[in-house]
Amino acid sequence: MKQRTITAVVAALIFIPIVLLGGWPFKAFVYFVASIALMELIRMKKIARYSVAAGLGLVLMWALMFPYEVFDNVVDSDDLVTKSEITLLAVLVLLSYTVLVKNRFTFDDAGFLLLSSIYIGMGFNYLIETRDADLPYILFALFIVWATDTGAYLFGRSFGKHKLWPQISPKKTIEGSIGGVVLACVVAFIFHLVEPLEHSLIVVLLVTVLISIAGQIGDLVESAFKRHYAVKDSGKILPGHGGVLDRFDSLIFILPILHLINFI
Repeated sequence: MKQRTITAVVAALIFIPIVLLGGWPFKAFVYFVASIALMELIRMKKIARYSVAAGLGLVLMWALMFPYEVFDNVVDSDDLVTKSEITLLAVLVLLSYTVLVKNRFTFDDAGFLLLSSIYIGMGFNYLIETRDADLPYILFALFIVWATDTGAYLFGRSFGKHKLWPQISPKKTIEGSIGGVVLACVVAFIFHLVEPLEHSLIVVLLVTVLISIAGQIGDLVESAFKRHYAVKDSGKILPGHGGVLDRFDSLIFILPILHLINFI
């Protein structure tokens, strides 16, 4: 617990100033973190990290993370080249690669790599998009994720009796899940009083409930990955916390939702 707390404090002291700074330093940091996250998934699947396939996955992920407005300016083609078309090209290249290596890199590997690149790429793309849109919204998202995690831990430890999904994450409880949503709503209420968002309090609270639940689903998805591939943590970069995905799984799940419902 002591190691976990120290790591969390040090990580926050590094991450929060970079978020506040924004701009290209923030984007470079996000690209770096996303690259580690993708390599963690590649390691789970036992795909060679220093391989053509892994390199293709990284390139696709970086393309998906590229800011839309910059992407349009770079590719002056009247929308002839889009991110969806780049994704399709990646599909064709990876499938061709399975043939070139005589199925040592399989169809399943290609599907896993594509899904992982899209999942990580679009999730972290929206982290960049949210920071560029308005600083309070990225802080709101961070506080809600942290409040949900803290509430789930405290309520689960104090009142947890009914397992939420024991096959995936044995320690999570229904009571903890509800507690995470409750604390997230309390934090959202305080945040809205201190730094009012461009929405009514009712809308903010309804969205908070939605993304708090979505964040917990994102955490369970990561747990399901680890359970399926028989690994304890996605990585070891954060002592006491595991890997990058273990810390960003909820955040990269909720940010696309916030954009899809036009909250940001």
